[in-house]
Amino acid sequence: MTKNPIQRIRQDIQSMHAYAIQDSVGMIKLDGMENPHRLPPELQEQLGQRLGRLALNRYPDGRVNDLRRALADYAHMPEGFDLMLGNGSDELISLLAMACDLPLSEANHFQPATILAPVPGFVMYGMSAQLQGLKFVGVPLTDDFELDEAAMLAAIDQHSPAVVYLAYPNNPTANLWNDAAIEKIIAAQGAQGGLVVLDEAYQPFSSKSYIDRIQQHRHVLLMRTLSKFGLAGVRIGYLMGPKALIGEIDKLRPPYNVSVLNYECALFSLEHADVFAAQAKDIREQRSFLLQALAQMPHVRPYPSDSNMILVRVPNAAMVFEGMRARKVLVKNVSKLHPLLNHCLRLTVGTSDQNRSMLLALKESL
Repeated sequence: MTKNPIQRIRQDIQSMHAYAIQDSVGMIKLDGMENPHRLPPELQEQLGQRLGRLALNRYPDGRVNDLRRALADYAHMPEGFDLMLGNGSDELISLLAMACDLPLSEANHFQPATILAPVPGFVMYGMSAQLQGLKFVGVPLTDDFELDEAAMLAAIDQHSPAVVYLAYPNNPTANLWNDAAIEKIIAAQGAQGGLVVLDEAYQPFSSKSYIDRIQQHRHVLLMRTLSKFGLAGVRIGYLMGPKALIGEIDKLRPPYNVSVLNYECALFSLEHADVFAAQAKDIREQRSFLLQALAQMPHVRPYPSDSNMILVRVPNAAMVFEGMRARKVLVKNVSKLHPLLNHCLRLTVGTSDQNRSMLLALKESL
């Protein structure tokens, strides 16, 4: 008899759940923090013609370096720094886990390297650590979703993590953290020889960026994505940092990880960055409208947001989520992700019409 080949799959993989993507057919889709705006029709046509001229029979070529330079200019990358591309931020997070998979020796016993991040946070930090066989340490935020500075510093001292992730702003809580606390964490992590990755996935909607301070440190990397810029379907992430450090991590990158279609879409979009800047401005204005409307809604507590999402606490998250879905509005029920998120929903900021529909569905579902 043929033996079951699944036995060759790691046991921890078999016990995991795959990343869940909700069925959004026929729904107002406000669960994925996507930019709700499409390209104007004339730009859609121009992009289609440009993509149609590409040589799809060839591997990606040096044109990918044009994208690296364009992103460096767009992000105002400092002198002496470099930039590497990923197939979305997810791939970059996986490559960082792979690069830092160096066992830590404690009393002649080797322990797996540690990845550390505040929780609740982006699930891929912990997932990538697990898939690489690393230890993940999640440090709970305070009740109001601020960094617990003392707990973070104690965890760094205890675990000597290879990487500390700080999302700026955070997902799913959508807030920016205290700058003084961040600086203390960066200093503590640098003192023990580890890396800090500031994840600025939501930078187009944020009032702050760390780009102006990154040059002060040799151990801090800045990660961004074009997904929130407006290209979630294109899958382009990028990582900036000191040239020597990026050069080492880049050795792990698959040679053709960004397709010709993806980098040409990204280049075209950066050439029309003003269009996407106007879209981001509209989303920020719609966020303000939503925050005001939610604050006036009985039994709903919205939390401050510097992103294109708003976290709200309701009396019964499961009931409200199902009620909104029955009304064809899809949001994200995050209440089971962490105890601090009990009865919380995450609402993506959409267009004016979408937001009004979402507010009505939320009101009726309460």
